[in-house]
Amino acid sequence: MNNEEKNSAVRRMQEYIMAHYQEEVTLPDLAKAAMYSPWHALRAFAELTGKTPIEYLRSVRLSAAAKKLRDTDMSVLDVALASAFGSHEGFTKAFSREFAISPQRYRKEAPPIPLFSYYPVRVKTATPSQQKGNDIMASTVIFTQVIERPARKLILKRGFKAEDYFAYCGEVGCDVWGILESIKGALYESVGLWLPEGMRKPGTSEYCQGVEVPVDFSGAIPEGFDIIDLPPCKYMVFNSEPYDDDAFETAIGEVWEAIERYDPKLYGWEWAPEAGPRFQLAPVGARGYIEGVPVRELKK
Repeated sequence: MNNEEKNSAVRRMQEYIMAHYQEEVTLPDLAKAAMYSPWHALRAFAELTGKTPIEYLRSVRLSAAAKKLRDTDMSVLDVALASAFGSHEGFTKAFSREFAISPQRYRKEAPPIPLFSYYPVRVKTATPSQQKGNDIMASTVIFTQVIERPARKLILKRGFKAEDYFAYCGEVGCDVWGILESIKGALYESVGLWLPEGMRKPGTSEYCQGVEVPVDFSGAIPEGFDIIDLPPCKYMVFNSEPYDDDAFETAIGEVWEAIERYDPKLYGWEWAPEAGPRFQLAPVGARGYIEGVPVRELKK
């Protein structure tokens, strides 16, 4: 099987797991979804995800269970059964091994833990940085709107020199997102951020990942993370049309091109790069690529 076929086969298995993780999932089920023999399916999956299908399935189930413990009043036993674990004891052992905390203690304290983050396997083409330098003509409509964010705080993990997602993951790893997703009381979903100079520490990167929380947030801050104040800020949000997940870098490039050519003054706004971080949401093809740039209203 070539790289494209392998990519497609593994992604079909990922999608099958995400759709059926609350049910019994067997290797023959996954091989059928992959449309390859069990041996080839298992080998390809481990190569591209770094996990066996059983390890991957367990991580999905346990992270879903953690969210139920954090956000609902379901008993530990009910959460265990809803997560396809056959017993309270088996679930407790698996949960404690995965997150180094018992489900009972996690429910009580809800500290940040490294939740599983779903990333469909993709064929990597050019990086967004490379695409930014190309002459990209947007082939899709880019929607814009202005949103307003109140004063809030930002929990973030800083990098060292990173200017984009790929460099950031190379510096700090790809587990930051799962930890951010576990933070109870977050105002919005986790984001990638380009920090203005005034919000950077010496020797740290422009790009980072973080999640916004209320100004009175009193929860635990993950080890190695910072929390900073964010002032009220308005954002011009750019949203591409939906796209195929394999084309996420093209969608990012098209939005970047649109931002570069956009003149906010025509609509009564101006860029305000020091007013707050520029942000990007996780690229999800079904909703389009979304990025926000800080703006301020022009004085009349």
